Formats: sequence, structure tokens, C-alpha cells
Amino acid sequence: MTAQSQALSTAAEYVKAPLLYKGKVRELYDLGEYYLIVVTDRISAFDYVLDPAVPEKGNVLNRLSAFWFEQTASIQPNHVIHTDVEKLGDLVSEPELLRNRIMVTRKAERIDIECVVRGYITGGGWRQYQQTQAINGIALPAGMRKNERFAEPIFTPAAKNDVGHDEDIPFERMQEMVGAELAEELRDRSIKLYEFAHAYCEERGIILADCKFEFGLVDGKVILIDEIFTPDASRFWAEGNYALDIEIDSMDKEPVRTYLLGSDWDRDSKPAPLPESVVDETTNRYLDIYRRLTK
Repeated sequence: MTAQSQALSTAAEYVKAPLLYKGKVRELYDLGEYYLIVVTDRISAFDYVLDPAVPEKGNVLNRLSAFWFEQTASIQPNHVIHTDVEKLGDLVSEPELLRNRIMVTRKAERIDIECVVRGYITGGGWRQYQQTQAINGIALPAGMRKNERFAEPIFTPAAKNDVGHDEDIPFERMQEMVGAELAEELRDRSIKLYEFAHAYCEERGIILADCKFEFGLVDGKVILIDEIFTPDASRFWAEGNYALDIEIDSMDKEPVRTYLLGSDWDRDSKPAPLPESVVDETTNRYLDIYRRLTK
């Protein structure tokens, strides 16, 4: 059996519960009192879900989220009930296929804001700065260089959009959407989480450049939901690769993006299946960041 054939591209045929939502990677099932989240090995880039799925990717994403939820539980309550597939009993027909890929969670009312914290000026933040000398309306000093670290992390929210891209918004717009008090609470919680994880990663030779969170409400109280500090929700750099004014190779699905940008793909249609070498390299990237963060 090849590595590619071992990937889990969907879980619907193995879960005996209503499928509520199928995202690019995650599937959400209704268990009545709780939700069941299954993290597949699907991979997306440039708004396309690609073939084939990447072995171990879902395993890494789910286990990393579980790890971080546990690490941060004392500073931020979260939605996790358990991650034990055996507790699902007859609800799943192939428990071994779903082992390490499931999370049973509280049902929360999602707050439709993506809470983004940036510790370094890179990616979309850098592109905004080049055009406006600001990020999400936050005026920044002149002469900053790509990948430069901010004196303090900045909070740059986005309005959630289930269809298409999330919309970068100023903090004042977030206050209008959710109320000033909740907006300030989410900002403060997000920055505190980032600072905790940045220090943790730094001890392991990894730079957490930026990250995003989703929050929900349970009985009026804020809890952390979705995923946390995974390669799909954060930008990790190996400390030895850090430099100013360059495109730093991030510790995630970068091999896929690099391959597609260097291919003859027209960008107007779904790309052809990824070569096995690219899939294998991407699997190794995900396994490597998991080992380094949890050792």
C-alpha cells in the first residue's frame, strides 16, 4: 500500500451521525448534546482542495490542537470534551481509521470573528503595510522591513465568511459587530494566548510568527473553539531560517504551494494531482513540527 492510499479523505461513511458541515479539512457531526469534529487528511491551497490527501496531516492537526488546548486550559477555557475514539462506541464503524483524528466538543455559539495575532510583519500584514503603512487600520512606523518583529504583538481581526475569504477589519469595526466589551476581551485573550505559545515555541527553536483563533459562547462565557496553534492556523518558522527581507519557508504545507507556483497550473481550475514526492515531503513537514512542539 502506498503512503497516499493510507490518507483519510472523508469520514462520512464511517460516522453514524448527521453531518452538519464539511469544510476544506474538518467535518462536523451532530451528537445531540455535543459536536464531533473529524480532521481529515484533505489539503487545500489557493482556495482549491487538492488531490490526493496527505497522510498523517489530520492526525497531526488534531493531536496538536488537543495538546495546545490542554497546555492553555488554565489561561483560556476551551470546547474539548475528549479525543478518545473508543468512547464513541457504535457511532463509528472503523475506529482505527479515526483514531487520533476526532474531538468531541461542547456546542458553542460561534463568534463570527477570526482573531488574528501578529508578532512579525509578514504575509498579508506585510502586503497591507506596503500599501498603507498600516495593518487593519493600525498605523505602523515607517521603514519597517519584511519579517521584522513588532515591539508588541498586534491584534488584526477578520470578519468570518463561510464562502470566500475572511475580511480584514479594523478593531473599531469589530467593536461595532460584537460590542466593545466582548471585542476587548477577545483581543486580550488572543494576545495572551499568542505570548504563551511564542515563548513555548522559542524554547524549542521555533518562531511563532502569527496565528488565528476562533471563539464561541457557552452560557454567556467565552471559550476557545476550532483549532489552535496548528500549521494550518499558525505560521511557524524554524529559528535557523529567520532573516529579514526574504520569503521564509514556513513549517507547514509550503512544499505544496511551492510546487504549484512552479508548475504550469493555470490558476483558473483545480490543479492536477500532486506528485507523490510533494505529498511525502508535506507529510514529513507536519510530522516534524508535531515532534518538535511536543517533545
